[in-house]
Amino acid sequence: MIRFAAGCLFLVAAASVAFAVDRVAADACAAKLTPDAKSLYDAVAPHVTPQTDLEDIMTAKIAPLVIFGYISRRAAEEHAPAAAECLKLLM
Repeated sequence: MIRFAAGCLFLVAAASVAFAVDRVAADACAAKLTPDAKSLYDAVAPHVTPQTDLEDIMTAKIAPLVIFGYISRRAAEEHAPAAAECLKLLM
């Protein structure tokens, strides 16, 4: 039983390290984005997990930004692909 628990703990630690590396890479990618693309990345990134449907979560998080006038629809459509490329690193 102790061996099993230690094995599970190792897997969790390894997954955390892998996620941290991905987060660093994603944030480095986002640092190179235009301000509009970076704002999209910032709005969506906290909600991305390996199981996330990226298109669905981007739509859910970006639509309110457009509706409330934080970013134009045109700008969101133009900059979403660049933000998505960085967000994919979180998955």
